[in-house]
Amino acid sequence: MLRIFQIGAGTIGSIHAANVAANPLAKLYGIADANQKVAEAMASKYGCKVMDIEAGMADKNVDAVLIASSTNTHADLIMKAARAGKAIFCEKPVDLNIERVKECLRVVEECKAPLALGFNRRFDPSFRALCTALREGRIGKLEMVSITSRDPEPPPLDYVKVSGGIFRDMMIHDFDMAQWLLGEKIVEVFATGSCLIEPSFAKLGHIDTALVTLKTESGVLCQINNSMRATYGYDQRVEVLGEKGMLQAENRTATSLVVANDTGVTADKPLYFFLERYADAYRNELQSFIEAVMKKKPMSPGAEDGLGAQLLAEAAIRSCETGQPVRPGVQDATPLRKYS
Repeated sequence: MLRIFQIGAGTIGSIHAANVAANPLAKLYGIADANQKVAEAMASKYGCKVMDIEAGMADKNVDAVLIASSTNTHADLIMKAARAGKAIFCEKPVDLNIERVKECLRVVEECKAPLALGFNRRFDPSFRALCTALREGRIGKLEMVSITSRDPEPPPLDYVKVSGGIFRDMMIHDFDMAQWLLGEKIVEVFATGSCLIEPSFAKLGHIDTALVTLKTESGVLCQINNSMRATYGYDQRVEVLGEKGMLQAENRTATSLVVANDTGVTADKPLYFFLERYADAYRNELQSFIEAVMKKKPMSPGAEDGLGAQLLAEAAIRSCETGQPVRPGVQDATPLRKYS
């Protein structure tokens, strides 16, 4: 049984804690949070200890550290856990600063610490089935990928202030999906965006609506569209076009009921937000992490995937600012697969 010390007891932390507690291969050993009362409530619910971070990292009974705290703490906590010899699961992103990401991943590599990152959409059953069908060649040679990701409503302004913006915070999931599905190096990023929904975001220099086009070495194209407002629910779809056909993964709804009568054809709206939409994905990614630690298998998605998605986000920001296509990582001379 994998004994897990979790840092962070907020919304995402609550999801992870419930999934750890429900998994027969894992035990929630300890919890830490900046809010002591929140930590105590979670510890009481799941029968674990409230621990400070240093104690949790030093405890020899802890096999793995699960980081679900705020983004600005991720890099420091990953490095602490790596140096303590723990397996690590961390929510995305590692950090909002790319040089800080590389510094962190160098430590992980030096310590040979297992690190998995929380790009949970890879573990959604529909998206995973689509990727499997693609890898099996069911539509032949890949030619185009289209990813739609739209939130039902904008996040609070206080969150936006520290989020890093739409490319680093929201579209980072779609960048990871793109590199997972495309399966080859992305060499060009072209991005554009507007502030159409929430005027207060523009005052902070943020956008709420964005389009990005990616191109791989072989010329395969990927289009990503993000919006922070979709009045009909949480819109999450992927379409893949190949030489022999098309694959689609559609929205999830509460039921599959369709009503057709003389007034028209109606169906349920998409599930409202990520907590419902990706409930299976969160459980599946935890299971994958546990199995990888126990069987000493490579982590996926791991450090390299996190760096790749972050480099795409940085390229999208530069492209949006300059109005020009950008080559990911072009501003630093280090090869993508090395963290220096």
